[in-house]
Amino acid sequence: MLTPKERLKLTFEGKKTDRPPCICPGGMMNMVTADLMDQIHVYLPEAHTDARKMADLAKAVYETGCFENCGVPFCMTVEAEEMGAKVDMGSNIYEPHVIEYVIDTVSDYRKLLPVDVTRGRAKVVTDAIRILKEEINGVPIVGNLTGPVSTASSVMEPVNFYKELRKKNQEAHAYMEFVTDQLIAFGRAQIEAGADVIAISDPSGTGEILGPKYFKEFAVTYINRLLDGLQKEKLGTIVHICGQMSPVYKEINEVKSDALSFDSIVPMKEARKHLENRVLMGNVSTYALEFGDPARVKMLTRSCIKNGSDIISPACGLGMKSPIENIQAILECLNEEDGQNGRD
Repeated sequence: MLTPKERLKLTFEGKKTDRPPCICPGGMMNMVTADLMDQIHVYLPEAHTDARKMADLAKAVYETGCFENCGVPFCMTVEAEEMGAKVDMGSNIYEPHVIEYVIDTVSDYRKLLPVDVTRGRAKVVTDAIRILKEEINGVPIVGNLTGPVSTASSVMEPVNFYKELRKKNQEAHAYMEFVTDQLIAFGRAQIEAGADVIAISDPSGTGEILGPKYFKEFAVTYINRLLDGLQKEKLGTIVHICGQMSPVYKEINEVKSDALSFDSIVPMKEARKHLENRVLMGNVSTYALEFGDPARVKMLTRSCIKNGSDIISPACGLGMKSPIENIQAILECLNEEDGQNGRD
C-alpha cells in the first residue's frame, strides 16, 4: 500500500496510483479550524509565532484524518512582515493581515528589508518544518510561499501597484525581481529544513485582475522565476491561482509547476479540457465544507474525480467554523471509492 508521500510523488510524475491524493497545502489554503484547535488544545494566533505549536497543529491535520499532509505556515503574511510591513496577527477566528504598508510606489522597493530566514516568523516556519521532519514519516511536508504578485501587493497599496505595472513598467519589473529573490530565499530555507513540496498561492495575481497581457508578463514570469530558483532539489511544486481561468488558460499552461490548483469558480471539466496533460488539483467547494454536510461533500469529491482532478483538495482556505466531520468526508469518500474499486 502506498504511503501518502509516495502517492503524491507518483501523481506529480503523472504515474498511476491506487487513488487520488488528498491534501490541504497550508499557507492560503490551510485548514486550521476551530474544531481542530479544540481537539488538540493548541490555538491561533499563538501558533503563528511558536514553532512547536505550529508543528502540532500541522500534524493534527493528518492525525485527525482530515488530509494526507502537513503544511505550514497558516497565513500569507510572513514574507510581507519580514520585508517591513506591519501585521495584525489575527485571532482564533480570523487570519493575520497587513495593517501598514512599507512603500507607496514600486520606485521605492530598495527601502524594503530582505527576508532574513534566521529570525522572526520566517525562522518559526523553518523550525516547525524541522520538527515535523523529525516526528512524522511517510507524510508529505508542504512548505508554503505567497506568490510574487500577492507579496508585491502586500507591502504597498494594491491599487497603486496595479497601476504602476503599466505606468512604471521598468521599475515594476525591478521591484518584482527583488520580491521574487526574497521568496526564493525563503523557499530554499523551507526545503533545507525538510519540506517535501512547495506550494505557491498567488490570489492577487489573477487573469481577471491583470488581464492576459499582464498576467503573462508579471504573474507567469515571476512564478516561473521562483520555481526555477527552487528547482535543484527536484521537489514537487504546486501553484494556486484564484479567479476565472477562461481568459488565461494558454498563459497558465506556461507555469512550470508540477501541479496547478484552482478555486471552485473554475469548472474542473473545463480546466481538464484546456490543460489536458497537466496535473490538476482541487477543488471541493469551501462553502459546502463550511455550510454543507458530509453527504454533499462526498458528492462534490466524486464530481472532482470524475471531471479530471488528480489531487483532491479544498478549493481555497477553509472557513474557521467548518465542521471537522465535513472535512474528513473528503478523505473518507476517496477511501470508500478505492475500496469499491478493489471489490469490482
